[in-house]
Amino acid sequence: MPEATAPIRLRFGVFEVDLRAGELRKHGVRLRLQEQPFQVLAMLLERPGETVTREELRNRLWTAETFVDFDHGVNKAVNRIRDALGDSATSPRFVETVARRGYRFIADVTIAEGAPPVRPEVKAGDLGRADDESVAPVAAPSPRRWYPWVTGVALALASIVVVVWTYRSRAPQPAPIRSLAVLPLENLSGDASQEYFADGMTDELIATLGQISALRVISRTSVMAYKRARKPLPQIAGELNVDALVEGTVLRSGDQVRITAQLIEGRADKHLWSETYDGDLRDTLTLQHKVAGAIAEQIRINLNPHEQGTLRHGHVVDPQAYEAYLKGRFFWNKRTGDDLVKAVEYFNQAIARDPNYAQAYSGLADTYALLGDWEYGVLAPREAFPRAKAAAVRALELDNTLSEAHTSLAFCLDAFDWDLQSADTEFRRGIDLNPGYATAHHWYAWHLSLLRRNDDAIAEMKKAQHLDPLSLIINADLAELLLIAHLTDDSIQQSRKTIEMDVNFPLAHNQLAVAYLQRGRYDQAIPELQKAVQLSAGSPTCTANLARAFAASGRRNEALRLVGELRKRSRASYSNASEIAAVYAALGENDQAMSWLEKGFEERFNPSVLLRPGFDPLRADRRFHELERRIGISR
Repeated sequence: MPEATAPIRLRFGVFEVDLRAGELRKHGVRLRLQEQPFQVLAMLLERPGETVTREELRNRLWTAETFVDFDHGVNKAVNRIRDALGDSATSPRFVETVARRGYRFIADVTIAEGAPPVRPEVKAGDLGRADDESVAPVAAPSPRRWYPWVTGVALALASIVVVVWTYRSRAPQPAPIRSLAVLPLENLSGDASQEYFADGMTDELIATLGQISALRVISRTSVMAYKRARKPLPQIAGELNVDALVEGTVLRSGDQVRITAQLIEGRADKHLWSETYDGDLRDTLTLQHKVAGAIAEQIRINLNPHEQGTLRHGHVVDPQAYEAYLKGRFFWNKRTGDDLVKAVEYFNQAIARDPNYAQAYSGLADTYALLGDWEYGVLAPREAFPRAKAAAVRALELDNTLSEAHTSLAFCLDAFDWDLQSADTEFRRGIDLNPGYATAHHWYAWHLSLLRRNDDAIAEMKKAQHLDPLSLIINADLAELLLIAHLTDDSIQQSRKTIEMDVNFPLAHNQLAVAYLQRGRYDQAIPELQKAVQLSAGSPTCTANLARAFAASGRRNEALRLVGELRKRSRASYSNASEIAAVYAALGENDQAMSWLEKGFEERFNPSVLLRPGFDPLRADRRFHELERRIGISR
């Protein structure tokens, strides 16, 4: 049997390529295309719908001697292909740029059956005339001659239909898409100061898609790890455990915005859909909703009426208020004390520009909630949480459908008001509105832990981890919840996984050390805690745990030295009371420990600190039970 040969002539649209002759024709008219651009086009046509990476182009078409000129050469070749095809980089019909990776031929490609009439080679300026040339009429054959021919064609077509129907009915159907990740949109402005805008577009698209209950959307923290990463898409899809990926670009010019997005089947690296959306800056949210709606339509996912309404209606926003809001979210996501202070400034700017901007109030609530939390400790709880609560309430007065605002309000109700029943209602509402919001599941897990529902708390934290698998704080908090549930070996294993993700993350070392401490493995706990103190620049929590380890191992003087340092670092507004109390509990000085816990009570500390193993020595003390009762977390 003769060996099959690859097709030498391919057709797409009005164009035809003869691979053997090295010719590109349009309506039979030969177009001039130099050898290297033609070879690039040929490589793209060999794998229509698939990404041809820049590395593949370089290895096949550019010799080692020309490596230094590769970027310029491939860009020039692709531009010449687009010129010949009348294509556009921003609104491609044929050759699409795959950000950070390569190029993809997106038009349908078929094998050319018959030879077209050959016309003389013309210049690009003559194409319009060549396209409009009429064809002389041909006399129709008599009925006697064409009747048998038509009958034969009809029978052949019927046979083809049967074969195609049979094949499609038996062929495996593509797997449904039930999870995806929105990779960081690329900033095409050429201005690094506009990165906040591209990141903000990414965040908004994630938030919009995250409201679809039947779709798992990976959260921002995890996808931002792939910004400017040059990993193959199937590898990214595997690492995030998703069915599909969304990637694209954002171009802002003045008050005009262009968003280009494409949907790719992850593990197969198969292009499924792409589109470009243009609009005014004040219509940006509408453009994002259009993108999200198109993606939902492409993956054929069922939407409930609320989700349909969300994707159908975008909000018109004041451009300057929106820009300030995006900058606020940009700094909020950095999660450092200084950046949180900057976030407050930008959210307030957005509110000053538009006093009815609900999302800006929601962002302000999120920021104050973190500023007053023990992890950052920038503001005293009595200063931060009332501001956070007021901003969340105002956001919900303006728009009761904001999941983030319900979640921030719930956090305040738990951490400062100690109103667990109302917090539960707000957490549930936030999760119902946006089941893909990882922070809601993260904070709700701690709420369930306060209710002593340890199994439910761990399950909820794992939901947050599923949505944001690369979040260091979620992974570290999962280890802490496992400790609280006395699943010490599981906690050790989880902390080791977190350290593998980032060896310099202090809380992972802290949680691992506390687990070692629970096991009585002081020789392992102390070095881990010393590392945690160093990496965290002297975090009060890590320092207190190191003092506890010294006390447990018989090094009492070193424990007293550290608790003395913590007392010196105390402020009138915030005294690190719970950390100091835990050290005194480890030293067996229960009166001192309870005295400091009373001080923390007056400062309105976050009651979840009382769940830590460090307070196990006090659990039999009647005064400790009375404190829990006054807070509202007694068993």
